[in-house]
Amino acid sequence: MFYHWSYLVLIPGTLLTLWAQNNIKSTYNRYSQIPSTMGMTGADVAGTILQQMGITDVSIEPIGGQLSDHYDPNAKAVRLSQGIYNSTSLAAAAVAAHECGHVLQDKQGYSFMNFRAALVPAANIGSNLGPLLVVGGIFLSTMGAISALIINIGIALFLGVIAFHIITLPVEFDASRRALNLIDELGILQGEEHRGAKAVLQAAAWTYVATAFYALLQLAQLLLMASRRR
Repeated sequence: MFYHWSYLVLIPGTLLTLWAQNNIKSTYNRYSQIPSTMGMTGADVAGTILQQMGITDVSIEPIGGQLSDHYDPNAKAVRLSQGIYNSTSLAAAAVAAHECGHVLQDKQGYSFMNFRAALVPAANIGSNLGPLLVVGGIFLSTMGAISALIINIGIALFLGVIAFHIITLPVEFDASRRALNLIDELGILQGEEHRGAKAVLQAAAWTYVATAFYALLQLAQLLLMASRRR
């Protein structure tokens, strides 16, 4: 097994990621137990928002898993996990509204969302191949310029991962902002219920921050590993 002291750089990112995961889990569990005054399910919330916004070409579909909710712009479908689709909780309203926020981004041609979609292939390739090329280049250090080229290609590919996670932040924050505004404008939640929805979306936002931070630390770690061959 390959080991380098630079892996220690990842510790803060790992700790933040674990905290963010625990935070979203506990916050979601708390507000998934509190029903909304209006008694609207997640599917009802999504349907109401899309109807009020005049959007008729987006379907609302149930899917398996927990917190697997997402908007698929290619299929034009808001997909809600069973715990959101059928639930009348504050958490369900927040998550459903958030996904509808992505629908509005898509309809309005939100540039950051389009940019993120374009980065998906680069992020997928970079996350898998980038670190492997850096490690491979280190093992081939006796090959001089070829080793350096392999390492540089690996780092360049991983920059696509960084770009994807960084651009994800404004996309997700904007969707949550839109969601909270829609919840208020359409009277989906009442009074203090807004605070619960905001807590859920803020907890979710921290998971994206943690992921981006961890990716940046991974880049730093790869650069430190690359310096080993010098």
